[in-house]
Amino acid sequence: MAAFEEMGIFPEIGKAVEEMEWSLPTDIQAEAIPLILGGGDVLMAAETGSGKTGAFCLPVLQIVWETLNDKDRGKSSNQTIDKWLLAFKDRSENLVVSNDGLSCQSKDAKQWQGVRSNRGVVRDAKSKNNKFYYEVYFKEPGLARVGWALSNASLDLGTDKLGFGFGGTAKKSNSRNFESYGKTFGDRGDVIGNIIDFAGETIAWTKNGEYLGEAFQIPKNLVNQAFYPCVCTKNAMVTVRFEKAADGKTDAPPGTTWVSKAPKSQFVNNTNISSSNDDKSKGSGPRAVIIEPSRELAEQTFKCLESFKKYLPGDLRLLLIIGGGNAKEQIDQIRQGVDIVVATPGRLEDLVFNNALSLKQCRFFILDEVDGLLQQGHTDIINRLHAQIPRMFDDGKRLQMIVCSATLHNFDVKKLAEKLMFFPTWVDLKGEDSVPETVHHVVFQIDPRKDDLWKRLKKTITTDAVHAKDKINPNQPNADTLSEAIKILKGEYTVKAIDALKIDQAIIFCRTKLDCDNLENHLNDLGGGSRQNKKYSCVCLHGDRKPQERKANLEKFKKAEVKFLICTDVAARGIDIRGIPFVIQVTLPDEKANYVHRIGRVGRAERMGLAVSLVASVPEKVWFHSNCASRGKNCFNTNLTQDGGCCIWYNELQLLGEIEESLGCTISTIGPEFKLEVNEFDGKVVYGEKRSTGGGINYKTHVDQLASVVKELSSLEGLAQSQFLKINLLKV
Repeated sequence: MAAFEEMGIFPEIGKAVEEMEWSLPTDIQAEAIPLILGGGDVLMAAETGSGKTGAFCLPVLQIVWETLNDKDRGKSSNQTIDKWLLAFKDRSENLVVSNDGLSCQSKDAKQWQGVRSNRGVVRDAKSKNNKFYYEVYFKEPGLARVGWALSNASLDLGTDKLGFGFGGTAKKSNSRNFESYGKTFGDRGDVIGNIIDFAGETIAWTKNGEYLGEAFQIPKNLVNQAFYPCVCTKNAMVTVRFEKAADGKTDAPPGTTWVSKAPKSQFVNNTNISSSNDDKSKGSGPRAVIIEPSRELAEQTFKCLESFKKYLPGDLRLLLIIGGGNAKEQIDQIRQGVDIVVATPGRLEDLVFNNALSLKQCRFFILDEVDGLLQQGHTDIINRLHAQIPRMFDDGKRLQMIVCSATLHNFDVKKLAEKLMFFPTWVDLKGEDSVPETVHHVVFQIDPRKDDLWKRLKKTITTDAVHAKDKINPNQPNADTLSEAIKILKGEYTVKAIDALKIDQAIIFCRTKLDCDNLENHLNDLGGGSRQNKKYSCVCLHGDRKPQERKANLEKFKKAEVKFLICTDVAARGIDIRGIPFVIQVTLPDEKANYVHRIGRVGRAERMGLAVSLVASVPEKVWFHSNCASRGKNCFNTNLTQDGGCCIWYNELQLLGEIEESLGCTISTIGPEFKLEVNEFDGKVVYGEKRSTGGGINYKTHVDQLASVVKELSSLEGLAQSQFLKINLLKV
């Protein structure tokens, strides 16, 4: 953040942070921001409300702003430094070179992806050093082919006459002739040495220090040409050493010279990395794309960027692309130019694949709340969008991916990261799921076998009609009857919780959109409506409501014009509404990870919050439209999914056990009076207000508190960028 600090922007940004009540300074930002500024892919995991949005918004704004201003000032990155590296520009499209120029990685499992070094060695009859050496090291298992190639050889090493390769399957190759040689390699820790002997006119290899014998005789017509270290991989990563390792564990074989020690008369620069094409445009478009799982979260992130952007000199053009927005206006703004895009997946894909928006200039690809995106089925869209973005650019910089969520620890997220990200660094301040100290959460178990209140309420509460075709007998309750009883009691005990705890502001989570609608109608019948002075005033937020209504309802709740926001998990992902004191979960979420997201809507910015979950003690039959052609709209098929229907049996006690196991705790249970034990909580808690103990942040001095961390970040960035500058100045 040195550039921001030099411009005197930080005091103003600090004010913007304070206005938004972000809990800065935080460890997630102290760790993530320098990594992002340093050019690396980052996976961020931290407690909900810990400032992940700021951790990517601030550095993205800085780098995009600096990139645009560097361009305006005509800065060039075509200089070089005196060092052997893998060439950023002489590589296959789907292979990425690390920032230090010493590692390469491909994610393509079908085709070989290769790279040459930025220098090659040549024969000098007068020199005593005509036998050169470099190494390829496997930090992780992988498939690679390594060796030597001329500057105009194929990067698929060994498939033409100008390249000589040795592959991990123990085959040497030239002109696509694959012959047995040496030993297999590619295990973790394997070191393959590459030897070219101009005096003897031979090429050979070593494995872990063992000489494998002569492999090729260099053709007479090539022996006076420059040979470049060349590596190609298939869905693998390797590290290249052009000089002796710092740990000194390996060294060049006797009689050979590290390529980095080649005298000036015996090395040449790679002509494939000239800068003649540097100024050719690859199309206009945003420098950064941020994808969010919901329009509400996209709007929130966009607002964060807008809050910071106003303190930057010049014009940084932002665009929000979400469903329900005016498509013509979005396209018009794209044509005028855009620097940062915040979007939901569907609308973004429409614009990209209708050629309205180009991603060829995109340097940042950010997936916020990534597990939410994957749960919504957006994996293929993410892959298609990612495929539209170059992996590296002519200035030697590569695409940066930032993936963040409160819950990164699941198989699908790790699988996506392995497929799309290069050299990612984990910033994990959370480990497995956890609950912030500012959140108290309790469970009330509903058992219709012991509580017969439902029998008297049967005609006053509308349920989801799952049991409309079933025979409900209160006198001889079977599984269907008990399931219907759960639905009735949950509506009743939602109201009882509101009354007993004197809740005047809460987010109420229901499992389905129909459940939300039914609860909204129930509260309205009891004295709700859309005005704040009514006892149960409420609004609804879910996917079937029109975008304009969703936006209006969310604003009403934020401004305390209504007391209750009834919603599905669409609102659980990162929506930041300051000072929410209570959350009520009418039903536990299908995904245990969403429990943390839901209850994390309270306890933000050091304010205390209480989350109450209503948990059924018997299974409940619920809608589950996974294979429904209409996705539940006008669907009345109450058969179980295994019988071709759209219902499943839902076991909340089992879900509760899984959540407790994930959190490593037993969630406290309360009775029907919803009385909280004084000895459990300190008795001084006022939900929605900041902790009276524990050293909460004093926002009046927030900017002053931020200053010391900013100074530390500036120092870290200065160190990172001084090292990174060497790479930026490469003539590659």
